[in-house]
Amino acid sequence: MSATASPPVPPSAPPPTPTRRCENCGTPLYGEHCHACGQPTKGLVRHFSSVLGDFFDTVFNIDSRVLRTVGPLLTKPGFLSLEYFAGRRVRYVTPMRLFLFLSLVAFFAIQGSIEINEQGDNTDTSAQNEAIAKALTPEQVKAITEPAMQNLDLARKEVADVPGATVGIDIAKKKLQERADEQLAYLKELDAAKAAGKPLPKSPADSRHDVDFPINGKPWDPVTNPVAFGWLPAPVNTALNRRMAHARTVLKSSNSEKPFVDALFNVLPQTLIVLMPLFALMLKVAYWFKRRLYMEHLIVALHSHSFISLALTLIISLSWLKDWLTPDHGFWNIVLGWGIGLTIAWIPVYLLLMQKRVYGQGWPMTLIKFGVLGISYAVLISIGLVAAMLIGLLTL
Repeated sequence: MSATASPPVPPSAPPPTPTRRCENCGTPLYGEHCHACGQPTKGLVRHFSSVLGDFFDTVFNIDSRVLRTVGPLLTKPGFLSLEYFAGRRVRYVTPMRLFLFLSLVAFFAIQGSIEINEQGDNTDTSAQNEAIAKALTPEQVKAITEPAMQNLDLARKEVADVPGATVGIDIAKKKLQERADEQLAYLKELDAAKAAGKPLPKSPADSRHDVDFPINGKPWDPVTNPVAFGWLPAPVNTALNRRMAHARTVLKSSNSEKPFVDALFNVLPQTLIVLMPLFALMLKVAYWFKRRLYMEHLIVALHSHSFISLALTLIISLSWLKDWLTPDHGFWNIVLGWGIGLTIAWIPVYLLLMQKRVYGQGWPMTLIKFGVLGISYAVLISIGLVAAMLIGLLTL
């Protein structure tokens, strides 16, 4: 009698995987973030190597998005705005972050350029500048200027082989010559006024940082002839004149415009942020019948201003390279000069093409609206800059 084979035993089913739940709200999880409350599954209470890996992944992801964004921003008018409207957003830097980042870079570049120019004023020429300002005859001006120029030429020869080392010396020579020409013109004007019996002109040293202006036909004075706005309370007018007097004192005691420039740059970013939604509103009015949301126009404004900031940074960078690497002219001086000129010319062309591609109107209407918007925004920018300058003066 043969033994009957026993039926195969079916494999036991694996135990059910426990459902992961959000530690914050208890909702079942289907990914690395809770779809109900948004909390991620990963916190900081884990191995440091894992946290460090996430950090570098985030940094490199931002870097890759920057590289994918800056190229089209500079070379493809309207591309980023159209991509954003089409829903392809995650691969690029967000419009607001892009604008803030590039505008800050542009501000730093502009301030750096101003610092380099200030370096020229501080390259062992301050004593000569003061002496020139006190010179009473053209012969005295010449006697001060020529030895100073010779010393700067000798210093330049000593560092001629060091790239960028001659920039400050070249700027100092230019500033010194400007001071000399300024004083010579003043002395000529002074002699003519004496011969004609006219009021004597102010010296350049006195008028360089002079913030005096006429009020009711007389020079402004914080005490005897103050600014007085009828719609402001008297204490406010008093405080305003006191701040103006303080600004005048600071500027006259300084050898440069740096205090004013620093104060201006403290308020200029806020001014541009205020102007941004106003420009978007202008786009909304100009393209009213396109039925686009206001936020779409704001995105176009953010991208256009980001491009302008990037172009300004590029122009300043090319100017630095031109001054540092090719001080004696030559082939690369011509190349960099062309680069600066083409970048400047590309700005209005880019903005026109961007407006045409984003809004899709014919060329006649696009040109008309581009001209009207350009003039209107130029006026708005001028008002904003004047306001920023006044606030900068009053906050010295």
